Amino acid sequence: MASAERNTYLDQVVAQSAQLEQDLRVKKAPMAQAPAPGGGGGDTSNRARRSAAEAATTPPTAVDVRVTGFGPWKTVLVPPNAFVVHTRRGREKPLHLGLGTSFRYRSATDSYLVVPGTMQTILLNAFCICRELQGVLVQAYVQWIVQDIATAYRKLDFGDASDPMRLVNLQLKEQAEAAIKDKVATMSVHEVLSDKQPIIEELTARLRGVAEGAGDSDTGLGLRIVTVQIKEAVVTSARLWENLQKPFRSEQGQLARLAELGAQEIITGRELASQRLDQLQRLENDRELADLKARNAAAAFDRDATERLRRGEREQADARALASQASETTLHELELEQQRHAQETEMRRLRLELEQTLQRLTLDHELAVARDRAEQLHAAALLELERDRVSQDIANGRSPEAVQAELIARLPEIVAKLPKPDELRTVNLSGADGGSLAGIVAELAAAVTAIRSAVASRE
Repeated sequence: MASAERNTYLDQVVAQSAQLEQDLRVKKAPMAQAPAPGGGGGDTSNRARRSAAEAATTPPTAVDVRVTGFGPWKTVLVPPNAFVVHTRRGREKPLHLGLGTSFRYRSATDSYLVVPGTMQTILLNAFCICRELQGVLVQAYVQWIVQDIATAYRKLDFGDASDPMRLVNLQLKEQAEAAIKDKVATMSVHEVLSDKQPIIEELTARLRGVAEGAGDSDTGLGLRIVTVQIKEAVVTSARLWENLQKPFRSEQGQLARLAELGAQEIITGRELASQRLDQLQRLENDRELADLKARNAAAAFDRDATERLRRGEREQADARALASQASETTLHELELEQQRHAQETEMRRLRLELEQTLQRLTLDHELAVARDRAEQLHAAALLELERDRVSQDIANGRSPEAVQAELIARLPEIVAKLPKPDELRTVNLSGADGGSLAGIVAELAAAVTAIRSAVASRE
């Protein structure tokens, strides 16, 4: 039963607040001190060992403060975002007081306090009782800073070296939760959930009155409230939280249902109108489509008829053109044939004339050649006769001694040309007169006759 009454949203808010508070709490490791300069040998090693022992026993600090040097010559180095208060024994006022001030430090007579100067955040989870006696969780956060360190270090406890702001945050947190609970006790649940500005104003006024004072700096704590905000307000009871949501959810459900019905009615009307318009458009489209088909069919028929007529006219025209071209081609062929016959006749006539001319020229040439040959033969015959006559005259004019000497000179040639005789015949030429030309000729004629008879008999 307790688990059924538990508000899961409240658990989520508390868990997120715890995680945020853990993230804001930063833990720093202890800083090792730097070795002191100067010296040597055993003194240096002893001082280093003492410094290491002191660093090991020193708790971690929230502010990165470094102490350098050794003995009475130590120096405290403070970061620029931290307040420092440096006091010395026998001095009424601090030697150094301010933000980021480093100083010389004597461990025997001096003391110092380092406070972070950064803004601090306090997370608040105030479980309150409202006017209707119902539990309400108010989640808020407060951000503050140290404004006057001279006042703050006298009135507040910053002695925790690991977290100097812990006690101050606890004190401010308790005061803030008390202020929230007082204000929520006078408000209803609806007022707490719907309007958080009165809570913010009340919490801001109380915290500023405590931290900053009521106009006099001596009455304040030296702090300044930066901002106060309410993050969440949740009813702790799950049933009450659900009941508070039911009217709005019912109203919203009613509005949603009415809107759904109205939308459904509009959609139904539009669907019917759309269907009617669709049917009308379909009928109109069918009618237009039928008219278009009829027009297309008529246009196609007209187009086909026109095309057939055009094709017939084109075919007739083409046939006439082809016939005319064929007639022109035939006439042209006849003309070409006549021209060819005329050219062939002319060529044959020219060929005959050429052949006749060639024959006539050939005959003329042959006649001229024959005439020249006859003339040449005649001239040659005349020359031969003249030569014979001259030779005869010369021969007749030669002396017998010349004839005999020539014959004797040519006898070896004549004998060389004579064939070898198979038989030897002796021709007696002694009856002739060897001293006269007639006798010599007679002897030669007898010798030739004997040779011829010998040849003939051998053949």
